[in-house]
Amino acid sequence: MADTPIRVGFVGAGANCRRHHIPKLKAQAGVELVAVANRSRESSERVAKGFGFTRVEDDWRKVVQAPDVDAVCIGTWPYMHRELTVAALGAGKHVLCEARMAMNAAEGREMLAASRRAPGLVAQLVPSPPTLEFDSTLSSMIAEGFVGEVLAVELHTTQQAGFVDREAPLHWRQDVDLSGHNILNMGIWYEAMIRWLGPARRVTAMTKTAVPRRKDSAGAWREVKVPDHIDILANLKDGGVAHLRFSGVTGLAPAADLWIFGSEGTVRLEPEAKRLTAGRRGDKALKEVAVPAERRVGWRVEEEFVNAIRGRETIARTTFEDGVRYMEFTDAVTRSATTGQAVDVLPL
Repeated sequence: MADTPIRVGFVGAGANCRRHHIPKLKAQAGVELVAVANRSRESSERVAKGFGFTRVEDDWRKVVQAPDVDAVCIGTWPYMHRELTVAALGAGKHVLCEARMAMNAAEGREMLAASRRAPGLVAQLVPSPPTLEFDSTLSSMIAEGFVGEVLAVELHTTQQAGFVDREAPLHWRQDVDLSGHNILNMGIWYEAMIRWLGPARRVTAMTKTAVPRRKDSAGAWREVKVPDHIDILANLKDGGVAHLRFSGVTGLAPAADLWIFGSEGTVRLEPEAKRLTAGRRGDKALKEVAVPAERRVGWRVEEEFVNAIRGRETIARTTFEDGVRYMEFTDAVTRSATTGQAVDVLPL
């Protein structure tokens, strides 16, 4: 498809699709927006009118099976990712799927198997964005021995700026039937970490659900099964230990902060400030690391997807293999929090 148009259909057109995928795919040369099926016909029509889709479909299957659709962008919540991905790949469509990959690792492995049955099709997951501009530099620093042996990792993040809101309705991210084992921004950060540190081997987790019951969109009371706060201890592949905290209840907490402590050096990443600092044995303080513009790759998801379809590059951010890796971590964390025991993270 080096010169022919790439005709894209969307199933789900939420905020991230409207902010990124739809306009940025449309901006790629030779890409046409063909069909969209959102949660309601009304919302689909708004999206179609706003971005210039050719038509609206009431059933996502019509998008996936349409002969004039070459690629499908899946912008739904995780509960539909497996079914849509398997169907789209089975229908001969390239797939760009929103993160998180699936409800759990079993579904992620089904998606990976479907992609391997269709090696001629591109299968891409939307990547974790917070560290994209620093991934290349962090990977090089660790691989080249800047920190020496990685001994400890500390990561603290908060997903909400304020204190817990006990009156807020059930959000889809708090609904286990829609989000599965995905907890807060845990998967986003773990995906980023495995780019430079590799996958974890074993985890121990403790959780807190601050508000055990919330009303759903229909006004019915629902049990909240997705935690509001989680602390994780993880054994890394090379022997280091990571302490990871993800929270939606730590009001007035500082911005996300990542530290990597090694035998010879220390690295600190402050993603919201877009600052990377580091120091080695003998230094008195951390100093800012100058990251050249050409290494600050940043967000290029849609460009990478189109280039991969045209045979100009291969998918790096993010492969289905890496998606399964972060889903196995997610499952292990859930099992540990449920059982109170340390749990091995299953390898790919």
